Amino acid sequence: MPYLHATGLALLALASVWYPCGADVGDFSPCLNFFYKSWPPKGLSGTPICQRYENQYRFASLYRRQRRSPVFSAYIYSQPEGKRPSSDWKFEPQLADATADGNMALFPPGVLDPNVVNSQAVKQDYHNTSFTRGHLNPSLHHETHTDRLSTFTLTNVVPQKEGSNNGPWEKLESAVNHTLGSYCVGEAYVVTGVIPYQEDVHWIKGHRVAVPEYLWSAYCCPKYNESILNAARLGEFFPTYAAIGRNDPNSTEEIVPIDRSSHKMFWGYDVKRMPLDTLEMYLKQRFGSVINVFYEKCLALR
Repeated sequence: MPYLHATGLALLALASVWYPCGADVGDFSPCLNFFYKSWPPKGLSGTPICQRYENQYRFASLYRRQRRSPVFSAYIYSQPEGKRPSSDWKFEPQLADATADGNMALFPPGVLDPNVVNSQAVKQDYHNTSFTRGHLNPSLHHETHTDRLSTFTLTNVVPQKEGSNNGPWEKLESAVNHTLGSYCVGEAYVVTGVIPYQEDVHWIKGHRVAVPEYLWSAYCCPKYNESILNAARLGEFFPTYAAIGRNDPNSTEEIVPIDRSSHKMFWGYDVKRMPLDTLEMYLKQRFGSVINVFYEKCLALR
């Protein structure tokens, strides 16, 4: 990371803290610091959300109102401390009312505001379904308790099968946690998103929340210790690496093959790790447009 003088450091700190001008929904400008070189992924459409909790920006998400689920979430990795916090689920008030407070809010007891129900997923959408609430930005990838609590918002989760969420995808999140925590020097930028079904949209609860066919994730670690990596034979994993995970055991195997020797509970929920270029190739094929996850593929001069 280039050297920043005192003024630059002050500006960077202010970028992650709430200020009272403008909305947190519809513009990434207040939270560009969660993207490498302040450059959000290109080629994907949706509503930007600067995810704010306790008056501080914690991460960023691109949200699809029609699907009531995020396209991706972007965050800066930090090594976790303590146990996973309890899941007090939250929602985004500004999706329902542009003039509302921008802090994510706990779901109130009783009958929900119809504007909230119409604008985004609610807890009842996941009740009595075969899907878990799958974090795109996982609690596991954050150090502080408040940062970890902020990930429990339904604008950061998608319907994910338990075999994926508690199986190969969880192992991927743990592997990324170990890799970045052990070898990345300075900030590591992570973007995790979804790949929808190619034809018919799959839903939970009627036409309420769209189910992704795959999940994908990529990280950018612009500064790392090359000598240690070479000694550990992990050079291929830096400065970037990526993965795609199955969320449907009945999907075809063109993108991610099935390991038929895996445990029956996790069969068909395989994760395939790959270079960033390969991920972007698959995203282009599925979305029909060029997708760039990181500025200059995270290969700019460090």
